[in-house]
Amino acid sequence: MNEFLKVLLNIRSLRAACRELTLEQLEEGMEKLSAIVTERQQDESADRQAREEHQRKINEYAEMLKAAGIDPAELVGTVATEPAKAAKSKRAPRPAKYRYLDNGVEKTWTGQGRMPSAIAKAVADGKSVEEFAI
Repeated sequence: MNEFLKVLLNIRSLRAACRELTLEQLEEGMEKLSAIVTERQQDESADRQAREEHQRKINEYAEMLKAAGIDPAELVGTVATEPAKAAKSKRAPRPAKYRYLDNGVEKTWTGQGRMPSAIAKAVADGKSVEEFAI
Protein backbone atom coordinates (compact mmCIF):
# COMPACT_ATOMS: atom_id res chain seq x y z
CA MET A 1 0.00 0.00 0.00
CA ASN A 2 2.86 2.34 0.80
CA GLU A 3 4.33 1.87 -2.67
CA PHE A 4 0.92 2.58 -4.22
CA LEU A 5 0.68 5.88 -2.34
CA LYS A 6 4.16 6.89 -3.44
CA VAL A 7 3.19 6.39 -7.08
CA LEU A 8 -0.25 7.98 -6.75
CA LEU A 9 0.88 11.10 -4.90
CA ASN A 10 4.05 11.80 -6.92
CA ILE A 11 3.33 13.32 -10.34
CA ARG A 12 6.50 11.97 -11.94
CA SER A 13 5.95 8.43 -10.69
CA LEU A 14 2.30 8.63 -11.71
CA ARG A 15 3.20 9.76 -15.23
CA ALA A 16 5.72 6.95 -15.58
CA ALA A 17 3.18 4.36 -14.41
CA CYS A 18 0.45 5.74 -16.67
CA ARG A 19 2.61 5.61 -19.82
CA GLU A 20 1.86 1.90 -20.07
CA LEU A 21 -1.92 2.45 -19.94
CA THR A 22 -4.23 3.20 -22.83
CA LEU A 23 -6.31 6.36 -22.92
CA GLU A 24 -9.48 4.32 -22.22
CA GLN A 25 -7.89 2.78 -19.14
CA LEU A 26 -6.81 6.20 -17.89
CA GLU A 27 -10.30 7.62 -18.42
CA GLU A 28 -11.87 4.66 -16.59
CA GLY A 29 -9.42 5.12 -13.71
CA MET A 30 -10.20 8.84 -13.58
CA GLU A 31 -13.96 8.14 -13.43
CA LYS A 32 -13.50 5.67 -10.58
CA LEU A 33 -11.20 8.02 -8.68
CA SER A 34 -13.66 10.90 -9.18
CA ALA A 35 -16.49 8.73 -7.84
CA ILE A 36 -14.43 7.88 -4.76
CA VAL A 37 -13.60 11.56 -4.17
CA THR A 38 -17.28 12.50 -4.50
CA GLU A 39 -18.30 9.80 -2.01
CA ARG A 40 -15.66 10.98 0.45
CA GLN A 41 -16.81 14.60 0.10
CA GLN A 42 -20.41 13.56 0.80
CA ASP A 43 -19.34 11.53 3.84
CA GLU A 44 -17.26 14.42 5.19
CA SER A 45 -20.17 16.82 4.66
CA ALA A 46 -22.58 14.48 6.48
CA ASP A 47 -20.13 14.10 9.38
CA ARG A 48 -19.66 17.87 9.60
CA GLN A 49 -23.43 18.43 9.63
CA ALA A 50 -23.87 15.80 12.35
CA ARG A 51 -21.19 17.48 14.50
CA GLU A 52 -22.79 20.90 13.96
CA GLU A 53 -26.22 19.51 14.91
CA HIS A 54 -24.75 17.89 18.02
CA GLN A 55 -23.06 21.15 19.05
CA ARG A 56 -26.28 23.09 18.37
CA LYS A 57 -28.20 20.73 20.68
CA ILE A 58 -25.56 21.08 23.39
CA ASN A 59 -25.77 24.86 23.17
CA GLU A 60 -29.58 24.73 23.21
CA TYR A 61 -29.65 22.56 26.34
CA ALA A 62 -27.02 24.74 28.01
CA GLU A 63 -29.21 27.79 27.41
CA MET A 64 -32.24 25.93 28.79
CA LEU A 65 -30.27 25.04 31.92
CA LYS A 66 -29.10 28.63 32.36
CA ALA A 67 -32.69 29.84 31.96
CA ALA A 68 -33.73 27.41 34.71
CA GLY A 69 -30.98 28.76 36.97
CA ILE A 70 -28.72 25.70 36.72
CA ASP A 71 -25.06 26.09 35.91
CA PRO A 72 -24.05 23.41 33.33
CA ALA A 73 -20.70 22.96 35.10
CA GLU A 74 -22.59 22.17 38.31
CA LEU A 75 -24.58 19.53 36.49
CA VAL A 76 -21.42 17.91 35.17
CA GLY A 77 -20.02 17.87 38.71
CA THR A 78 -23.02 15.88 40.00
CA VAL A 79 -22.69 13.33 37.24
CA ALA A 80 -19.07 12.74 38.17
CA THR A 81 -20.00 11.92 41.78
CA GLU A 82 -22.19 9.01 40.75
CA PRO A 83 -20.67 5.59 41.28
CA ALA A 84 -18.22 4.90 38.53
CA LYS A 85 -16.06 1.90 37.82
CA ALA A 86 -14.30 0.65 40.89
CA ALA A 87 -10.75 1.93 40.90
CA LYS A 88 -8.13 -0.75 40.74
CA SER A 89 -6.38 -0.96 44.05
CA LYS A 90 -2.80 -2.00 44.42
CA ARG A 91 -2.32 -5.24 46.22
CA ALA A 92 -0.41 -5.18 49.47
CA PRO A 93 3.28 -6.00 49.19
CA ARG A 94 4.12 -9.60 50.02
CA PRO A 95 5.98 -10.27 53.25
CA ALA A 96 9.60 -11.36 53.06
CA LYS A 97 10.21 -15.10 53.50
CA TYR A 98 13.98 -15.30 53.22
CA ARG A 99 16.88 -13.29 54.66
CA TYR A 100 20.41 -13.35 53.24
CA LEU A 101 23.65 -11.38 53.21
CA ASP A 102 24.81 -9.77 49.98
CA ASN A 103 28.26 -8.17 50.20
CA GLY A 104 27.82 -7.69 53.95
CA VAL A 105 24.38 -6.10 53.58
CA GLU A 106 21.38 -7.95 54.96
CA LYS A 107 18.58 -8.23 52.39
CA THR A 108 15.26 -10.04 52.15
CA TRP A 109 13.43 -11.94 49.43
CA THR A 110 9.72 -12.78 49.20
CA GLY A 111 10.24 -16.03 47.34
CA GLN A 112 8.60 -14.52 44.26
CA GLY A 113 10.43 -13.77 41.07
CA ARG A 114 14.02 -14.50 40.28
CA MET A 115 16.16 -15.97 43.04
CA PRO A 116 18.78 -13.49 44.29
CA SER A 117 22.28 -14.34 43.13
CA ALA A 118 23.59 -14.73 46.70
CA ILE A 119 20.97 -17.40 47.48
CA ALA A 120 21.41 -19.04 44.08
CA LYS A 121 25.17 -19.30 44.64
CA ALA A 122 24.66 -20.81 48.12
CA VAL A 123 22.14 -23.33 46.73
CA ALA A 124 24.63 -24.27 44.00
CA ASP A 125 27.23 -24.84 46.73
CA GLY A 126 24.92 -27.34 48.46
CA LYS A 127 22.91 -25.24 50.92
CA SER A 128 19.12 -25.45 51.11
CA VAL A 129 16.81 -22.50 50.42
CA GLU A 130 15.11 -23.31 53.74
CA GLU A 131 18.28 -22.27 55.59
CA PHE A 132 17.54 -18.66 54.57
CA ALA A 133 13.93 -18.76 55.83
CA ILE A 134 12.90 -16.05 58.29
